[in-house]
Amino acid sequence: MTRSLDPYGAIDRQRRPEGYVGHLEARGRTPAQTRLRRRFLRFARIRGGQRVLEIGSGTGIVTRDAARLVGPRGQVVGVDPSCVMTRAARRLARRAGFGPSLVHAVGDGARLRFAADRFDRVFAVTVLLHVRDSAAILREMVRLTRPGGIVAVQDQDFGALALDHPDRVLTERIMDGVVSRMYPDPFSGRTIYGRLVRLGLRDVRLAVDVFQDTKLEPYTRAMLSRRAENAVRLGITGRRAAARWLADIERLAATGQFAFTLNYYAARGVKPLRTN
Repeated sequence: MTRSLDPYGAIDRQRRPEGYVGHLEARGRTPAQTRLRRRFLRFARIRGGQRVLEIGSGTGIVTRDAARLVGPRGQVVGVDPSCVMTRAARRLARRAGFGPSLVHAVGDGARLRFAADRFDRVFAVTVLLHVRDSAAILREMVRLTRPGGIVAVQDQDFGALALDHPDRVLTERIMDGVVSRMYPDPFSGRTIYGRLVRLGLRDVRLAVDVFQDTKLEPYTRAMLSRRAENAVRLGITGRRAAARWLADIERLAATGQFAFTLNYYAARGVKPLRTN
């Protein structure tokens, strides 16, 4: 079994895929991430009674919030290629008290069996950077949205990441060097506005939000640890330098000086009405 450098691009092929369920849920519970996704759902204009589809729904963090917004008269469907994530999403939805109005299914976001024009809103959150054929996913999102409905996308952009660290040269080498070899498109966030325009959507709008962490939350700590581990594995830096880099991060956090930010870009567009 091979291990993908980008675990979120191939969860089920990881050595301990269930561990990523906990990682995502821990991130989702942080106040900054809660604000990010709820602002995005408002931006996507999720309303009561709508039929909503999320592509790349993971553990269902966003679908659960969306289901609260559409209410019992609406329906939210989440699809994800990972069997592990989908099982977790179903379990967590039941635990949160959701019934048949919230559905999770295994599926390839580039090729889904739903009929065209089925959903009022179709969205994807932090998906495009993980997939090699993101253009196919965007086309499928447009196909599944009804005329007059909204397609919305949000992705982070690792070119807009800032970490305060005393060794800026090593920080740039680790952060930029790893992401350029880890993700199919680490700078996807900045591209989504133009891509929705080129797909022929109307009234395309852009929103920029910032995730910030000044406490070194568990998810941020795990992410930075993985960056250091991958930097060693890829030969970007040595093991001692990586350990020293992480120790400086821990020291900053212990003295209340840690600061980490990452830009999230969101775009939405309206599918044109058909004309005869």
